[in-house]
Amino acid sequence: MSIHLVIIDAMNLIRRVHAAQPNPDDIAGAAQVCCRALNKIIKEAEPTHMVAVFDHAEQDRGWRAELVPEYKQGRKPMPEALQQGLNKIQDAFWDMGIDSLLSSGDEADDMIATLALKVGSHNGQVTIISTDKGYCQLLHPTIRIRDYFQQRWLDTPFIEKEFSVLASQLTDYWGLVGISSSGVSGVPGIGPKTASTLLQRYGTLEQLFAAEDIEPKWAKKLDGNQALALRCKQVATLKTDIILGFNLQDIRFNPAQ
Repeated sequence: MSIHLVIIDAMNLIRRVHAAQPNPDDIAGAAQVCCRALNKIIKEAEPTHMVAVFDHAEQDRGWRAELVPEYKQGRKPMPEALQQGLNKIQDAFWDMGIDSLLSSGDEADDMIATLALKVGSHNGQVTIISTDKGYCQLLHPTIRIRDYFQQRWLDTPFIEKEFSVLASQLTDYWGLVGISSSGVSGVPGIGPKTASTLLQRYGTLEQLFAAEDIEPKWAKKLDGNQALALRCKQVATLKTDIILGFNLQDIRFNPAQ
């Protein structure tokens, strides 16, 4: 039987649903909306395996903050009602036959990336449900990303249109322009258009900083910022070697009767 693993970026889904609720204290209502969304996803995707991956609520900013101290420093904390109600939402997922994976020491993004690559590299089909474009660096014939809220695929044509680079160049791109939502600065003075132009010409950050024919208007901005750019690239790069501690059989999807 062919494998189709659907991975839910749980907090990406839940926080967006919760933010749209008229009563932020109505966690039961948010759980119902999340479950309706999951039912639609299940109907469309027909998964053989499924898991919802959560960030640990009390997790610190981890190794990325050691590289870039500003990483996620200014993010708003999770609303208290939602934090207190996460167990109820996890229980609702469980009642649907969807297991939850809770990160411990590693960000959910890295756990999702590790799981996706592990299954995708063995010819299993993987669909990641998230609006987070950071997962697009994983794009592969066996790994795809679905934005449930916009009802669109974050695929290669989308990336080329959105960023004017290849999916394989995204971490280089973010190393140059940064990621404002995560407090990652990138190289001062380098914007999206310049970054895509440089990467179209030189391919990677490493090749860019090794080049000797960079136009003066760009060289001036890049000068002295190689270490910063490479740190930002490292922060943007998803880890794919997390020890998960379970096997695929553990997350086989058995719809609740």
